[in-house]
Amino acid sequence: MTDTGTREAAAIAAELSDIRARDPEAVARAARDRKRRREPVNPSGRALIVAADHPARGSLAIGGRPMVMADRADLLARLRVALARPGVTGVLAAADVLEDLLLLGALDDKLVFGTMNRGGLAGSAFEIDDRFTAYDADGIVASGLDGGKMLLRIDVTDPATADTLESCAHAVSTLAARKRLAMIEPFMSARVDGTVRNDLSPDAVVHAIAIASGLGTTSAYTWLKVPIVAGMERVLAATTLPTLVLGGELDDDSGAVYERWRAALRLPTVRGLVAGRALLYPPDGDVAGVVDRIAGLC
Repeated sequence: MTDTGTREAAAIAAELSDIRARDPEAVARAARDRKRRREPVNPSGRALIVAADHPARGSLAIGGRPMVMADRADLLARLRVALARPGVTGVLAAADVLEDLLLLGALDDKLVFGTMNRGGLAGSAFEIDDRFTAYDADGIVASGLDGGKMLLRIDVTDPATADTLESCAHAVSTLAARKRLAMIEPFMSARVDGTVRNDLSPDAVVHAIAIASGLGTTSAYTWLKVPIVAGMERVLAATTLPTLVLGGELDDDSGAVYERWRAALRLPTVRGLVAGRALLYPPDGDVAGVVDRIAGLC
């Protein structure tokens, strides 16, 4: 960001803090007055969701920059640019970020997902014990949001996985009863040298999809969020549920990344893309430019 942009972002952050201190009910009013999106996808049948729930589980790093997402004013400024671009249909974040965006009037006509389980803090000894410490279904409805997103990491050697499975199943059922979407992001995971790693082999992703698809008393309102891996056509043959593919990060070989996204978006069950760091922190710093390019794929 430019120096001018940095000063403007800091001023907005100060204003938000003042509103929160003096008039906390402003959040509820903004949620009540928000213009909700009528359809979850564009006329083309695609969705482009901006993900900004990383900070709520202590995940602030991008590439070799360990604290790049720690500056909230900078994050909000980037989100406002991204959400204002044509083709962006929605956003995914925890309550603190979503409420800042509500107060800024940035969520009108957007599909808004509240992240639900942020208890599995990045790098913690209890990372697989991914408790629901953010939104619950009642909070999503009360805030006028369109759905809830949950991370489901399945480690068959860790008993804590059972609690996460049960909590996700309950959330799917409760959201569906309230006609809200449930977005599940499933992985088969394991600890490798003390660090939780997701297995991105095609067979592992198929297993994760199969397990996630069967959670809850109905799948009528369930969407999946899955990584792009080898053999995506075979992988996505595992489900008929609407599927969003993960954006990941852009690197020096961004052309290859775009081509993987383009190929995945051709598959019949893929309804769009969820991208966070790739959109908000591109290598060249041009948020609007990269958003427009990705939106062009959808």
